[in-house]
Amino acid sequence: MMAEVILCEGSACSVCGQGRLTRFRAVQGREYLRCPHCEATIMAQANWLTSEEEQTVYNLHDNDPADPGYRAFLNKLVVPLLECIQPGALGLDFGCGPGPALAGMLREAGMEVKLYDPFFYPSQAALGRQYDFITCTEVVEHLHRPAKVLRQLDGLLKPGGWLGVMTCFQTCDERFDNWHYRRDPTHVVFYREKTLAQIADHLGWVLSVPRKDVAIFHKPL
Repeated sequence: MMAEVILCEGSACSVCGQGRLTRFRAVQGREYLRCPHCEATIMAQANWLTSEEEQTVYNLHDNDPADPGYRAFLNKLVVPLLECIQPGALGLDFGCGPGPALAGMLREAGMEVKLYDPFFYPSQAALGRQYDFITCTEVVEHLHRPAKVLRQLDGLLKPGGWLGVMTCFQTCDERFDNWHYRRDPTHVVFYREKTLAQIADHLGWVLSVPRKDVAIFHKPL
């Protein structure tokens, strides 16, 4: 069996697979790389947390499904997604975390929603069927192998299905060092709108960006 390639300068981009990563900058002891093709910014693998360290950080998250402020935050994705899917549609909240508030909101809107999270809801049964829609809220920035997971999600989506993604888009290199999103040690990938467009093009999806930090992908019939 071949050893897994360590993600570092000169590696193939883990998002698009088409560019070779170049050094972007080092911030507070962490090295960040840049893909010249899709413009993703990626933390070098040497700086990733262990699974145990990640779990410790995630356990600190307070995603209360009853919190009005958190529900308003999630509505940035819920509102445009509900405009795309039919009542009673079957969905998967992928990377739902310990408090699956988004799934609850979609159920309130009449949808059937299954849960998957590698730390909190590691249900392989949820990954064994196809869905009308999938949500990934504050998930893709944590992915160590984004291209692999995105191909997996493509297989989980029915033709004609929808994928809703929410992540904080990177827009300004000058602000990167002090950016709150970068300071979270579990965030290892940062996406620009161009990055998301490259993902859509590679997988044959259609991308729309209904508002800042929200991407809706459509898998054509």
